Amino acid sequence: MRHQTELLAPAGSFDSLRAAVNAGADAVYIGGSRFGARAYADNPDEKGLCEAIRFAHLHDCDLYLTVNTLLKDEELEELGSYLKPYYESGLDGVIVQDLGVFSYLREVFPDLPLHASTQMTVLGADGAAFLKEQGAARVVTARELSLQEIRRIHETVDIEIESFVHGALCYCYSGQCLFSSILGGRSGNRGRCAQPCRLPYQWKDGKRVLNSPAESYLLSPKDMCTIEILPEILEAGVCSLKIEGRMKRPEYTAGVVSIYRKYLDWYLEYGKEKYRVAKQDYAELQALYNRGGFSRGYYQVHNGKELMSLSRSGHFEEKGRQAVREKQEYEALLERIQEEYLKKDKKEKIQGIFRISIDSPTEFTVRYQDTEVCVTGDKAQKAQKRPMAREDFLKQLKKTGDTPFEFDALEIEVEGEVFCPVGELNRIRREALEKLQEAYLQKGCRSMRVSAEKKKAFLSREEESPKAEEMEREAAEGRKQPILRVQLDNPALLQEVLAFPEVKSVYFTSEQTEPEQLGSLAAACHKAGKECVLVLPSVFRLKARTYFQEHLELLKGAGLDAVMVRDLDELGFLKKSGWEIPVLGDHSLYSWNREARGFWKSQGLVRDTLPLELNARDLRKRGCGESEMIVYGYLPLMTTAGCVHRNVEGCDRKTVRRVLADRYQKEFPVVNYCRYCYNIIYNCEPLSLLYSREEVERLAPESLRLCFTLENREQVRRILSEFVRVYCFGEEAEKPASGYTKGHLKRGVR
Repeated sequence: MRHQTELLAPAGSFDSLRAAVNAGADAVYIGGSRFGARAYADNPDEKGLCEAIRFAHLHDCDLYLTVNTLLKDEELEELGSYLKPYYESGLDGVIVQDLGVFSYLREVFPDLPLHASTQMTVLGADGAAFLKEQGAARVVTARELSLQEIRRIHETVDIEIESFVHGALCYCYSGQCLFSSILGGRSGNRGRCAQPCRLPYQWKDGKRVLNSPAESYLLSPKDMCTIEILPEILEAGVCSLKIEGRMKRPEYTAGVVSIYRKYLDWYLEYGKEKYRVAKQDYAELQALYNRGGFSRGYYQVHNGKELMSLSRSGHFEEKGRQAVREKQEYEALLERIQEEYLKKDKKEKIQGIFRISIDSPTEFTVRYQDTEVCVTGDKAQKAQKRPMAREDFLKQLKKTGDTPFEFDALEIEVEGEVFCPVGELNRIRREALEKLQEAYLQKGCRSMRVSAEKKKAFLSREEESPKAEEMEREAAEGRKQPILRVQLDNPALLQEVLAFPEVKSVYFTSEQTEPEQLGSLAAACHKAGKECVLVLPSVFRLKARTYFQEHLELLKGAGLDAVMVRDLDELGFLKKSGWEIPVLGDHSLYSWNREARGFWKSQGLVRDTLPLELNARDLRKRGCGESEMIVYGYLPLMTTAGCVHRNVEGCDRKTVRRVLADRYQKEFPVVNYCRYCYNIIYNCEPLSLLYSREEVERLAPESLRLCFTLENREQVRRILSEFVRVYCFGEEAEKPASGYTKGHLKRGVR
């Protein structure tokens, strides 16, 4: 990081990068041709990205590459050769979501700074400390964090903090959204989100529609603008101010960056007391893009209607004369921005000394920052007529043309009555500027320290295929009875589960299970010969951490056999708490590749959960033998800080179940879990692999899990009975016509 406080700009193309740099960005983040979370941006190819690194570095700007998607095994095998040219060109950092990728890069490129993407859902100091221990240079905080929570990270962990300050907000905690993936196969974890959050919905209680048609964009937040509270964000400990917008046009990037540059500089020079934002500048930010106005994001509020754009999901959706006038003003603004930042590149100030005489070789020394080069030429000729004056040399040598430089100071030292041909002066000047540019850029370049081929070899397909054949042979010779595990949201349904001896473990989710119940629940499970496991919250923010800290001794004494974690902060909390207990990982601790599996194993996880977005082929390549597979349940599509119940009906601090109905009247159940203050939107149909037994058996996971979230007593009994009959006793299942989904078992995601 070159700058103590960094203004970080989005670049969805080389033109956007130029616009950001020209407008004053300290750093830019950009995707390459692969592995970035904006697959539909105009991402540069290898040559273009290497040129982008050169361009940024010439203007004292860092460049971070996004590798912030989840990778399959065959993709991870190609990552080293993909990154090698960028690493050697001086890439300043990589933004990463997948901890398999993180582990790989830490070994293959040990001196390359790694930034933990907001897709990692870093929610607090425990998660940040965990990532610091793993070698992260920076964490990009979840966008839902408050100033208080960010300040706690800053005061607790010595790590750079990057936070979003402007642009679009996702409704779901980043990295925890499966809405686009499950519905249409376009995964947000692969950079292909179809943005179902920007569509209209009805909020229903039974058949009653509770929201008005005028406020139907229930999942669409306003864009965030924090220009007015920039001092508070900086004083909370944020060192990198991140602007969202890699899918937006270069004019947007330049316009937003230029205004934030102005006010960041103002704050750094004059402090908080004199900090004021002009109405015109705020209006200009609104004109560049907004959805029904701006919010300040979650920095000062946990959630609320003021964050939402309930009546519109995009820019310029109004009609009439006002809209026409706004459109005209917008076009004029874009034209001005183009003139200032897009049609010409900014010039860097350099210094030069030119010495010429008839007794010594001509010298031209030029300097940029701490880089200096000297070019020599022949001795000057003795002037036959009029000797050349200082001004003659100055006029010719100050022409820097389309180079990135301009002279801030140029000294001319002339000795005697000299003459030098214009062509020779041009050659000397051109060579000096070229050498200066290359010498400066060379300082940031690297040579590979280790092979791009990782020392720990991945399993080859040839090594893997006998294992697959062996599993299929075992299945044909005689079925091995699977291990069944059951997850319950409602502990009152435990007796229905205890009636099945085939169930080995019962998982109780912490959203609706009281800590005081756990002792008796564990005793009941143990009496029936079953393990008792507590599933930690879907989101472990300060409120949840405080709750668990207060009940820690009670939890330690409850007789639990294991706990299941869902995010990095929970893992960090357990490491600090001194609670010696086996730890399991849920599907939200992504393990798409064998490197990620190895990482989680190295962190002490007894068992992970198979990813929900991989198909059977991907899962077979990854390996399933030590992992648990979810074979039934309403999948969580979104976990959100925003609460639709509060926004439509008001907050009564009561957990209720409603449904979101889309344009096709598909109904998605929504539950607001008030203990930890988050919502979960579930799929409209449950995942059921009851009718995919042979496929599941070929994958041979360690165990199978059924998740009961919305089901009543009779449904739990019936569904569990069917799975026992089919999976444990090999009976055929009578296949229904509809009402369930196989998830990604067949299709997967690209």
